[in-house]
Amino acid sequence: MPKIPHIDFSTLRNSLEEQVKDNDFALFNDLSSLQLGDKPERMDSAILIVCVDGSWKLGINLKEYLLEGGSVLVTLPEQILQSLEVSEDFSALFIVVSRPIMDTIFPQMKDMLSFFFFLKDQPNITVTNEEMHVLVEYYSMLFRKAAHADNFYKKEICQGIILSLFYEFYNLYRHKTPHIDVTENRKEEVFEQFLRVLSETFRKERSVNYYANKLFLTSKHLSRVVKEISGKTAGEWIDDFVILEAKALLRSSERSIQEISEALHFANQSFFGKYFKHHTGMSPKEYRRQ
Repeated sequence: MPKIPHIDFSTLRNSLEEQVKDNDFALFNDLSSLQLGDKPERMDSAILIVCVDGSWKLGINLKEYLLEGGSVLVTLPEQILQSLEVSEDFSALFIVVSRPIMDTIFPQMKDMLSFFFFLKDQPNITVTNEEMHVLVEYYSMLFRKAAHADNFYKKEICQGIILSLFYEFYNLYRHKTPHIDVTENRKEEVFEQFLRVLSETFRKERSVNYYANKLFLTSKHLSRVVKEISGKTAGEWIDDFVILEAKALLRSSERSIQEISEALHFANQSFFGKYFKHHTGMSPKEYRRQ
């Protein structure tokens, strides 16, 4: 079955030599260490990037973003990334955080869902010199603490620094992007659970009823909650996940459309083609030729 090329944290960590690395995170200042090419690739980790100088044009879920000196960017696990263009003077600090640690950290963050939406719509923001200085200090502190192998509580200390760093990023985003304050409630919990199940099974299941059953809800209730929290229906979220995967497969592999159709568990290539055209306005073959 065709799959989008995958960069997993353990492979990335093991490829690093001089940089600080841990079972939970890695720190480095060389873009090449990210092992990211110009074709869509899925990253299983979160990445926090502090751009000091130069510029880097990259794709996140097939949308182009420009990271420039004096700005920061955050990507989340399972997003599809690609490196499009890098200036010769590009300089940045990279903090790659493994999925297990993200699963530990995010539930501890208040308003996590609103942060998720900020990052989805605008993953990069410009910061002041003072704000940049604070982020560099966090990087330096994490670097120093991670290097102390004899610290009995190194793991807990480093996780605490990473959690604090995410709060710093979140604070910057709250001040620099329009937002709606969201109070954590049961509806948010349902939506978060829906997204988690969806991200794991959308290649096989496209029925709202399936996800409602997994969450022990009726389809009507799930759809109402998802629409209220996100502004999109559960069906629209499912379609977004499937179409993004289809686009990335068409761009990142030479697999036939039939094979891609099978990978996404469509009944046949014809049905996949109609589904794709309905949501994109073009056939899979036309999209691939772009």
